[in-house]
Amino acid sequence: MKNWTEVSEFILLGLTNDLRLQRVLFTLFLLLYVACLLGNGAILAVTMAEPRLHTPMYFFLGNLSCLDICYSTVTVPKMLSGFLLKQHSISLISCLTQLHFFHFLGCSEGVLLGVMACDRYVAICNPLRYTIIMDKWACVMLAGATWAAGFFYALTQTVVTSQLCFCGPNLVLHLFCDIKPLLMLACSSTALNFILLKVVTGSIAFCLLFFTLLSYFYIISFLFLKLQSWQNRWKAFSTCASHLTVVAIFYIPVVSNYMLASASSSSEKDLIISLLYTVVTPVFNPLIYCLKNQEVKSAIRKILTQNALFKWA
Repeated sequence: MKNWTEVSEFILLGLTNDLRLQRVLFTLFLLLYVACLLGNGAILAVTMAEPRLHTPMYFFLGNLSCLDICYSTVTVPKMLSGFLLKQHSISLISCLTQLHFFHFLGCSEGVLLGVMACDRYVAICNPLRYTIIMDKWACVMLAGATWAAGFFYALTQTVVTSQLCFCGPNLVLHLFCDIKPLLMLACSSTALNFILLKVVTGSIAFCLLFFTLLSYFYIISFLFLKLQSWQNRWKAFSTCASHLTVVAIFYIPVVSNYMLASASSSSEKDLIISLLYTVVTPVFNPLIYCLKNQEVKSAIRKILTQNALFKWA
């Protein structure tokens, strides 16, 4: 009977061995993580509590905030503990679990951004049928399909990675368990893993990005050709600009890390890029939507005012 693995745990090397720099990074990442929880938690709470925001657009925005909270939680707490410990170790099972949820939530977010682009297309280009097409059942089905697609994609990657044999060394040049750093440590053949990473992951990412950009191409064409009012155009552009900004800061590092970079190498550049979409992007998403969305800002002010009046009453 084949012994699948001899390594029972991995050592995550992280960013630096400088203790003072580690303390600085711990403080920085902790602040970013708290900002992510507060920002996305506020949007999630507001979209649930405010009846005016019970629309498909804000339903999907609430799902995005939930994904961002989970996405950061999968990696950041483990990173923070690594800055405080001399040796940042993680068991093989925990490593594979982290890898699964990291790709599950990341893929789900990519699919959700495509669904949100479709929602904006229907709302702007076919407003009279919007409530019929994007009814409550359709929104629930699309959200469920988003989470399911991410789960099964990640399950495929995790199962294939779990079949590899790791016989040492066990030093991972990363802050968390990702596919490329693990493949560099495998003793058995990784050809199938690289095919999945390059072809399947690349195809999914580019198809989702193409679908999202195509939706906005039709939206922009509709706005210039059909709408005569600059005020209505600007209102539609404001909503679309927020979503396109989120799409850009999500896809640029992902495409750079998994598609443009060499799949057979894992470098410090990959590590830095990974930090962008695991730590920074979830913090920016609520800021982008809140700063450009008057409805969300009004709802937050309303809830804060009501809470203040309730405390004084």
